[in-house]
Amino acid sequence: MSIPSLFPAAACVQFNVAFGDIDKNIEQVEHLINSCRPAPDTLLLLPEMWTTGFDYAHTAELGARTPEIVSSMERMAARHQIYLAGTLTELPGNEALPFNMLYLVGPEGVVGRVAKQHLFALWHEDQHYQGGQTAPLLQTPQGPLGALICYELRFPELARRQVFAGCRIVAVSAQWPLVRLDHWQTLLRARAIENQSYVVAANGCGRTGSMELAGHSMIIGPDGTVLRAAGTTATVIACPLDTAQVDGQRSRFYPAGRRAWLSADSEKIKTLDELLAELTLIRRDGSRIAFTNGCFDILHPGHVSYLEEARRSADCLVVGVNTDISVRALKGADRPINGEEDRARVLAALGCVDYVVLFTEETPLHLITAIMPDVLVKGADWAEKQIVGAAEVKAQGGRLLRIPFTHQCSTTTLIDRIRTAVPD
Repeated sequence: MSIPSLFPAAACVQFNVAFGDIDKNIEQVEHLINSCRPAPDTLLLLPEMWTTGFDYAHTAELGARTPEIVSSMERMAARHQIYLAGTLTELPGNEALPFNMLYLVGPEGVVGRVAKQHLFALWHEDQHYQGGQTAPLLQTPQGPLGALICYELRFPELARRQVFAGCRIVAVSAQWPLVRLDHWQTLLRARAIENQSYVVAANGCGRTGSMELAGHSMIIGPDGTVLRAAGTTATVIACPLDTAQVDGQRSRFYPAGRRAWLSADSEKIKTLDELLAELTLIRRDGSRIAFTNGCFDILHPGHVSYLEEARRSADCLVVGVNTDISVRALKGADRPINGEEDRARVLAALGCVDYVVLFTEETPLHLITAIMPDVLVKGADWAEKQIVGAAEVKAQGGRLLRIPFTHQCSTTTLIDRIRTAVPD
């Protein structure tokens, strides 16, 4: 079966994004596209926040016009029979922060979208937007497309996962500053070389708000050759793409497809002294630690969803686990069903868990005060005044996060069902 794998051509539209002026920016893009007359089925990439820039003071107001902007993208895509991609503010429909969302629009309408996961705290993006939770491939009639949004260029694992999943082209939509131009050029080539993939990267140019952008949009081949490059002024660069170039590179060696399992998850289980030594190193450059605890006697979907949400709250998740003695004191002589070493080992195998540490006391207060996490996580069914360590963590500038359980199941219920199903 023939599998579509690549757009026949790619182009980058580089221009000076007028701060907060949607109509002017759409007009600029339409003029540039009309001038370059792209071939049908070309992937045409726009800079990050191409209609507004990061106009934080008017985020909600400008975001309300996103459906209108998408309609203008659909008209341009249909007129030229192209695929147009760039990021916009997407309001979630509630009081939550919006997403920095990359839209891919083709002649048939919206093909797909993906939210920026890694927000750039140096520019306070994390105070005005929320990060996405997944980075799926954008499935198009021309084959799957990977996408990175600006700062995500610094996270090579994102591109690697997308390439392993099947894409042969990674699109990068950015507002990259001139002061770090050399990083932009180096990282783009690195993503192409290490993944043996085309990289198509559109950047803004000139001053947008208070920032001077770097320009230098680029199209890079799967061997790292810069095929097209812009300067610092408004322009469109375009280049044909050839799947044979990708095949040729990957036929000799293909690191992105070699995924040996090199982790030893049992090493996540630490004594308190070992844990504190590692956390000291992790923290020295500003990484945040989350902590939660429990018996985790029979691990179920409720536990897993809860732990995933806990991990999203910080850069590292430590899970405190009651020892067998501690569980018996809490739940009775017939618990736990699984021993402490088994429970710790199963937790350590979860990708969202970074460390596991056992504690014998009835509560984890000693662990919490020793670790002093940046985020203390507990179930939403616990009132704040009942949560051990909450006052101590908040007194040190940390925060409390209470997470509702999304799965209505419990270890006790599971044990009762097992006992009912299996007669004595």
